[in-house]
Amino acid sequence: MLARKRQWIRGGIFNRNGFDYDYDYEHEHDQPSPRLRLARGEYMNGRICVVGAGRWGKNHVRTLLEMGNLGGVVETSSDERERLAGQFPHVPIFSRLEETFAHNFDGYTVATPAETHFDVASRIIEFGKPVLVEKPLALTAREARMLKQRADERGVTLMVGHLLLFHPALLKIKELIDAGKIGRLQYIYSNRLNLGAVRTEENILWSFAPHDISIFQLLIGRMPVEIVSRGGAFIQPTIHDSTMTVLTYPDNIVTHIFVSWLHPFKEHRLVVIGSKGMLTYEDSSAKKELFFYEKGIDWVKGEPVKRDGPTETIAFDKAAPLEEELKYFIAHLSEAPKKATAASAIEVLDILEEATQSLLGGGAPRPVPSRELPYFVHESSFVDDGAEIGEGTKIWHFSHVQAGAKIGKKCSLGQNVNVANNVTIGNHVKIQNNVSVYEGVTLEDYVFCGPSMVFTNVPDPRSKYPQRGTEHYKRTLVREGATIGANATVICGVTIGRHAFVGAGSVVTSNVADYALMVGSPARRTGWVCECGQKLPKFEGKTQCPRCDRAYRMEKDLLMPTAG
Repeated sequence: MLARKRQWIRGGIFNRNGFDYDYDYEHEHDQPSPRLRLARGEYMNGRICVVGAGRWGKNHVRTLLEMGNLGGVVETSSDERERLAGQFPHVPIFSRLEETFAHNFDGYTVATPAETHFDVASRIIEFGKPVLVEKPLALTAREARMLKQRADERGVTLMVGHLLLFHPALLKIKELIDAGKIGRLQYIYSNRLNLGAVRTEENILWSFAPHDISIFQLLIGRMPVEIVSRGGAFIQPTIHDSTMTVLTYPDNIVTHIFVSWLHPFKEHRLVVIGSKGMLTYEDSSAKKELFFYEKGIDWVKGEPVKRDGPTETIAFDKAAPLEEELKYFIAHLSEAPKKATAASAIEVLDILEEATQSLLGGGAPRPVPSRELPYFVHESSFVDDGAEIGEGTKIWHFSHVQAGAKIGKKCSLGQNVNVANNVTIGNHVKIQNNVSVYEGVTLEDYVFCGPSMVFTNVPDPRSKYPQRGTEHYKRTLVREGATIGANATVICGVTIGRHAFVGAGSVVTSNVADYALMVGSPARRTGWVCECGQKLPKFEGKTQCPRCDRAYRMEKDLLMPTAG
């Protein structure tokens, strides 16, 4: 097969933030190279500086260069700087982090040794720039919490390099689990084995296992309740080379992690077992295929019977995880990420610390202490990373709050409530059983949603022609103090006014005025209600609530509160 013809063209000199870049670009089929795109200024809002260009950092350098987003490199080794300067003459190379601050890079990635992560990330956060730190975020959960607090205070994006959270195969496995493909999740095992890459500053558990723990947290969505870890140290007396860690999660979900850098061959394998089937993915295999096995054990007339169905190859996107991770970071330079967050990094470090205590204690079980939250979530419910929940809020049985949702203080969510992505709910809101608050719906303070009432967000839904995304959703606003009765339906695109009252079973198809009492299908105003909920007697001009003495007057067919 003939190689493609390449033509190198001397491009000239361009200036960017005080640097003169002497660039070449490669012309292939009329497609401009990343260097030329950089020269044209097409990546002005995503110029990333890589701190550390060693074992893994060089992959950041290469990938960001290919993306057209490489702004600079910090490397303390003079030999490495010389190599980088020869390989990438158009990229500014620095010996110290502080030298970069005058050049206004849009963000930083940190791929230095783990023991330096806290110090390097702290300086970048203090300078007010977004940063992606390779795993682990820090060497202790306490330091990671400090980094998160500093980033939150400065309003700076802080991400951790849990690369496998961006692996298409892992994301597909998560999708299949959520869709019920394997039934009830029961057991996961992960082997991460290789020969070499021995560390002197961290053991195999801290070097390899963060990847697997981050996978478990993604797939299960909860913290383990118990951890047992055992291993052996053979090369260095105080650094374990091989460990086996068993994590038990709620609902009797059991996982294990086998990691070693003393193994005759490379193996990165994940097996996920469910009540209806099994999934396997081996990243170290040549074809890197994802398989579903319709296998398991069924009980037939009181006897366990093996189910041995067909094997299915599952298709998934083959995008490069590091490129996907870096694209996600660049897309969230100025907004809070929902994946690979500092909060998820702290979870991984909490688990690692408990596993280490078990490892050093000869494999003694370690209960994972529950994290004290300023709000209550029942153990049967799920709150995704990226959701914001106010102090004193209570989320009861079998409910789900999705990433991006914002729930205020002292709210109450009953059984089987779903709050979708990007929903905003105010303070003191009460949502009764079996209510789904879909994306596009906003509830202000003190709203009451009765049992099984229904919101919608797409006016013309089709199963065959799905309409997803914010541009398709019609906004629904429920103003302060409004009540929506049991089994009522609110058609999307309307506003329900302050302290309005929608009767049980009614269907709201148009805007509702403040204090209006709405009944029927379609709902029509049949009267007025006080802020306290009392139906007001018939009146002309002015009236007063018989329960709380609040006074009102009519003005252009609208009810208005008065001083008395």
